[in-house]
Amino acid sequence: MRGEDRRSGSLFSYVDLEARVAEDHPLRPIRTIVDDTLSELSGDLRALYSHLGRPSIPPERLLRALLLQAFHSVRSERLLIEQLDYNLLFRWFVGLGIDDPVWHPTAFTTNRDRLLEGEVAARFLAAVLNHPRVKTLSSREHFTVDGTLVEAWASLKSFRPSRDFHGERRTNDSHGSTTDPDARLFRKGRGKEARLCFMGHVLMENRHGLVVEAELTRAAGFAERLAAIELVAGRAGPRPITVGADRAYDAADFVMELRQLGATPHVAQNTVGRRSAIDQRTTRHAGYQHSQRARHRIEEVFAWVKTIAGQRKTKHRGLERVRWQFTLAAAAYNLSRLPKLLGARP
Repeated sequence: MRGEDRRSGSLFSYVDLEARVAEDHPLRPIRTIVDDTLSELSGDLRALYSHLGRPSIPPERLLRALLLQAFHSVRSERLLIEQLDYNLLFRWFVGLGIDDPVWHPTAFTTNRDRLLEGEVAARFLAAVLNHPRVKTLSSREHFTVDGTLVEAWASLKSFRPSRDFHGERRTNDSHGSTTDPDARLFRKGRGKEARLCFMGHVLMENRHGLVVEAELTRAAGFAERLAAIELVAGRAGPRPITVGADRAYDAADFVMELRQLGATPHVAQNTVGRRSAIDQRTTRHAGYQHSQRARHRIEEVFAWVKTIAGQRKTKHRGLERVRWQFTLAAAAYNLSRLPKLLGARP
C-alpha cells in the first residue's frame, strides 16, 4: 500500500538528540575529547568574564560552534548560526537542546572577540595534545616546521601611500593597507603576484603528522626562520630532537641557532648556485632521510587549514584576530584526525 505524503507536524517530540546521532559518527569521539579539554580550561575561561551582568554565550558552546565551522567549511558565522537553528547534528555537538533558541550573529561575534584576550586558541591546542588519549600519539623527538601565506581580508586598492614616495618603488615602508594595517604586500616567489597577506607557521610532529605549535606573523622575508626558531625553542630541552624543513630554511644562521637549541637540523639542502649549510655529517644518517620523507606531510596540514577550514583567505582583520583563528584551525585539524587515529589503535 502506498503511503500518503502528508505534512502534519507533531506538537511534541520525544526523541532525544543523542539518539539521532549515529553511534559510529566521527563527531562522537571528537566531542568527548573536546568536552574533556574544555573542562580543563574552565578556570581560564572563567577568568575572562565578570561576576556581574547578564549571562553571556557559554564559551564552551562558542568554541564548539567555531570548531564545527572549521569541520564543515561554513563560510561565515552568520551561516553558522543559521545552520545551528535547523541542523540537529550541529545542535547536539554544540550542546543546544532541540527547543533552545540560537544566538544572534552579532552577539556571537562579540562574544568570540572576548576569547582573544586569554589566548584561548593556543591553550586549547595545547590541552588537546595533552589529553591522555592523544598524548601517546605524538612524537616528542622528531618535528617538521614550515610556513604558508594567508591572504588578508583587504584589497590591493586599499594599499595606499603613507608618505611621499616619489622616485621610489612601492614597498611596505612607503605604503600600507587602510583596510588592515597589519597586512603586508608579499609574493611567494619570482614570477608570482604580490598580495596583501600574513604568514602562518606550523610545527608538526613526525609520527602521525599532528600540529604541536602554530603561529601567525606579518609577512616578511625572514619571518619563516624567526618564527621557526621560536616554535622549536618551546620544544627544546635535555632530550635531543630533530627538526625537518624545506630548502628555504637552508641558511647558516638558522642551522646554527637550531644546534644551539639542541636540535639537529634535518633541513633539505639548497645547492642551486650556492653551498648548503647542511653537510654529510647530517645527511649520512638514516634519520635525515626519514625526516625528509616525513616533512611533506606538513603540506597536508596547510591544505586542510586553508581549504577545509577556510584560512586560504581570512575573514578577519588585524593580526591578533587572524592569529587566533589560524591557531584554532590547527587545533581543528588535529581533532579531525583523531577518529581514525584512535580507531586504528588496538
